[in-house]
Amino acid sequence: MESLGLILNIVITIYLVIEARKYGKSPILWGILGFIFGALALGIFLIRTNRKLIGWIITIISAIGYVALIMIFGLAILFLGSML
Repeated sequence: MESLGLILNIVITIYLVIEARKYGKSPILWGILGFIFGALALGIFLIRTNRKLIGWIITIISAIGYVALIMIFGLAILFLGSML
C-alpha cells in the first residue's frame, strides 16, 4: 500500500515538472512540492494554471484525506495513552 502512494507521488512529480515548463513555472519547485505533498500540490498547480474546477476538486479531496489521516493518528495516540 505504501508503494502505491510512492508511485502516485512520483507520477504527480513527473507530471508537474513537465507541465511547469509549459506554463513558465519553476519545474524544480513544483517537482519538490509534488513529491512531498502529492495530490495537494497537483490541485494547487491546476488552480494556478486556470484549470480551477478540477484543481479545487483535487485540493479539497486531498485536504480531507490529510485531515482524516491526522485524526486517525490522534485517535490512535489517545487510545494507546488511555491503555497505559
